Amino acid sequence: MKINKYDILKVVLVLLVFGSGLTWAYHILKPQKRLPYYNPSQLDKRLVDESVQGIGRGHKTLNFKLINQDGDSISQEIIENKIFVADFFFTTCPSICKDMAVQKRRLQDTLMHENFMILSHSVTPEMDSVPVLKAYADLQGANAEHWQIFTGDKKQIYKLARQSYFAVLDEGGNGDEYDFIHTENFVLVDKNRKIRGFYDGTKEEEVNRLIEDFYILKEEQSAK
Repeated sequence: MKINKYDILKVVLVLLVFGSGLTWAYHILKPQKRLPYYNPSQLDKRLVDESVQGIGRGHKTLNFKLINQDGDSISQEIIENKIFVADFFFTTCPSICKDMAVQKRRLQDTLMHENFMILSHSVTPEMDSVPVLKAYADLQGANAEHWQIFTGDKKQIYKLARQSYFAVLDEGGNGDEYDFIHTENFVLVDKNRKIRGFYDGTKEEEVNRLIEDFYILKEEQSAK
């Protein structure tokens, strides 16, 4: 049987249409990767203050009012409709905070053009005054549009660590003058102020994973 060039062209076109259909179906039907939600009852109880350990769903990070590196009073309004990362540090920390600072600079530079922010809370606010924070922010190259560094009421900051972000193993303190927390955790929070990930902020590979998770979360929330 003789096959002319027009028959060959028809076969090629059918194959192209069929292939395009398969590609379209794959992208439409492929399950979208989603990040988990983290609620108090699902976490290691050592991370969760007793007052909220029974919450099994719907946990949102708490409201706050703190002072940033520019001396401005800042509330939760600054993170409205933003994906953000929270961490807890202090400016004179000689150990893990230095590695965390390196990774926060990476986050800021990598996600500079995204709707993203870093919230860093001093766990020694009585020592980390506004001038101290400002000098630290300048040293780190922190841009307040993308990286807020907080001082303020110690009890509020410690409550945020233990009852809002679950960033630190709870040693039963109440935020008084003898209480002290120290953690390398970075906590990823979505636009609805729900926790979506925990990462070791001293490790490059963990922060690489955080950056990947940011884009997964961005795609998820932009589709809604």
